[in-house]
Amino acid sequence: MGKINISDSLILPCGATIKNRIGKSAMSENMGSKGFVSNDFFQTLYERWADGGTGLLITGNVMVDQRALGEARNVVIEKGISDPSLKSWAEVGKKNHTQIWVQLNHPGKQSPKFLSKVPVAPSAIPLKKPLSRVFNTPRALSDLEIIEIIERFAYAAKVCKESGFTGVQIHGAHGYLVSQFLSPTHNQRTDKWGGSIENRMRFVSEIYQSIRREVGAQFPISIKLNSADFQKGGFSKEDSMKVVQHLSELGMDLIEISGGTYETPVMTGTKVKESTKAREAYFMDYCEEVRKIVKTPLMLTGGFRSSQGMNEALSSGVCDMVGIARSLAINPDFSNELLSGKDVKSLVKPLSTGFPFLDRTFPLEIVWYTDQLHLMGKGQDPNIKRSPLRSVLSMILELGMSAVKKVRG
Repeated sequence: MGKINISDSLILPCGATIKNRIGKSAMSENMGSKGFVSNDFFQTLYERWADGGTGLLITGNVMVDQRALGEARNVVIEKGISDPSLKSWAEVGKKNHTQIWVQLNHPGKQSPKFLSKVPVAPSAIPLKKPLSRVFNTPRALSDLEIIEIIERFAYAAKVCKESGFTGVQIHGAHGYLVSQFLSPTHNQRTDKWGGSIENRMRFVSEIYQSIRREVGAQFPISIKLNSADFQKGGFSKEDSMKVVQHLSELGMDLIEISGGTYETPVMTGTKVKESTKAREAYFMDYCEEVRKIVKTPLMLTGGFRSSQGMNEALSSGVCDMVGIARSLAINPDFSNELLSGKDVKSLVKPLSTGFPFLDRTFPLEIVWYTDQLHLMGKGQDPNIKRSPLRSVLSMILELGMSAVKKVRG
C-alpha cells in the first residue's frame, strides 16, 4: 500500500467513509436568526463549501442551552426549539458525498457579560485579566445541573441525526465547558467530577456515552481536544494523553487535535516557534506521541498552508486527516485546488488593525474571518482586502447595540 495523501478516502471505526483527507475545522458563524435557529445564510455558505471539494465539513459551535451562549447569534438545539432549516442545512452540506457534522458546545464561563450575568462552570473561578473584563465570574454547577447538560448534548446529537447531518463533534477544546472540566486550573471540585484526571474526564466521557446511546453505533462521533491549554498548572500534555486514550477505548470515531484557550490562544498561531511553522502543523509533536498510543483516526488542525505540508503529515502516519479553517474562510475552493495537484498556498496571513491596543483587546482573528463567512452566507465572495479595523469597529458597534438591547437571539 502506498503512502496516504489528501485525495485518499478514510473509513471511520463506525463504518462511515470520508471521501478525502481534508476536514474543515469549526469556525463559529454567529449568524443565527431570532429564536436561536439556522437560516438560508447557513445553507448558502455550506453549499459553497460542499462544492469546494472538502471531504468533511464541521459546523461552527451549535449550543445546547439558550441560557449559555458564546455569541449573540449562536444556533441552539434544545427541547422546545423547532428549527426546520436544520434539514436544508444538512442537505446542502451533503452535496458531492460530503460529510457534514455539527459541532456541539456549551461555553461554560466563556459566555460574555452582556449574554450571561452569572455564567456556569465546574468551579466559581473567573477568567484571568483582561478577559475578566469581558466575562463575569461564574458559579459552580450542581451535580444535577451537570447531569442535565450531559442530557442536552445527547438530545442535540439525536436532533442532528434526525435532521440529516452525518455526524457530530463534541467541542472539548479552547477553554469552553468540556475543556474547563478537564483543566485543574478551572475545575477545583472535590466531588466525582473533579480532582484526579479520571474524575475530571468523567464529564466528557459521560457526554460521549450518552450521545452514543442516542445515535447508535454507526453514526460518527468526534471530539475536538486540546493537546494542552499551555497554562502553568493547567490541562497538561500528560492529562490530555490519558483523555485521548480513554475516549479511543470508548469508541470515538475521530479525534481532532488543537490547543490553547482564550487566555493562551496558541491555536491562532500568534506565538508559534519558527521551527514549528516550517512543519506547518502547530501541534505535530503532540500528534506524533498520540499516534503511538491510539488507533482512532486523528485530525490535526492548526497551521497547514500547502498541499506539500498536508501530504507530508499524512504520509508520515502522524495523522489521518488535516484540518483547515481560515484558509477556507477566504477561499472556499481551496480544497479543490489542493486536490487538483496544483502547487497552491493558503492566503492566510497575520492581521492587524494598525492599533496595538485594539489588536490585544479584540479577538481579531475571529472577528475578521467571521465577516468572511457572513459575506459567503449572503452569496458573495470573501474579501481578503477587507480592513481588519473595519471588522473590529463593526463588532464594537454590534456589541454596544446588543448590550443595550440585551439581544439574545
